[in-house]
Amino acid sequence: MIDDETISAYNNQVEAYADLTRSTSTDPLLVAFMTHLVPGGHILDLGCGPANAAAEMREHNFEVDAVDASPEMVRLANKTHDIGARLASFDDIDGYDIYDGIWANFSLLHAPAEDFPRHLSALYRALKPGGHFHIGMKLGTGSARDKLGRHYCYYSQSELSDLLNTAGFVVVTASTGEDLGLAGDIEAWIALRAHKQAV
Repeated sequence: MIDDETISAYNNQVEAYADLTRSTSTDPLLVAFMTHLVPGGHILDLGCGPANAAAEMREHNFEVDAVDASPEMVRLANKTHDIGARLASFDDIDGYDIYDGIWANFSLLHAPAEDFPRHLSALYRALKPGGHFHIGMKLGTGSARDKLGRHYCYYSQSELSDLLNTAGFVVVTASTGEDLGLAGDIEAWIALRAHKQAV
C-alpha cells in the first residue's frame, strides 16, 4: 500500500533529496554489492530516487531496472541519467528468478510493518538463485512520521535479520552507521547483504 503523504513529501523535496544524496565517491556498500554479482547481471534498484546508484551500476556494465513510487523522482532520474527509470511501488514487484541482484537502499523502511514480510517474500522470488540482496534501513523500534511527513518503520538488527531469514535469505554481512537525513536529523542505520542460495 502506497502512503500518499510519504510520496508527496518526496515529490516536494526532490531537488533537496538529490543534493543530499549526491556524492563524488561511490558508496562502499554499493561497491561490495557489485563485486558479488555476475558480470553484466540484471539488477533491480528498488526505490531508486535520483538514480545515482543505478547510474553507477550501469557504468559497471550492469543492466539496471530502476523503479520508484515518486513520479518526481522518476522524472529527475531520467532527466539526470537517462536511465529508463519507471514508476512502480513495492506491490508491483512480481515474478520469479528475474534479477541477479536487488538493491533496496533505504526504500523498504517506508513499507508498513504488516506488509514488510510480504514484500521480502516477493523480492526473494524475484531474485535468481545465487543472487544477492542489499537492504538499508533505519535502526529503532515502532513506526513514526518525520518532520516532512514521511512514514517510517524501524527495526533492530536482530529483527531485520530474522525477517530476511524467514523470507528465505541467507544474511552474509551487516554494516551500521549514522548519517544526516533529509529532515535534518542524525539517524542510525543498518545495511544487510544477503543472498538466495543457489540450486
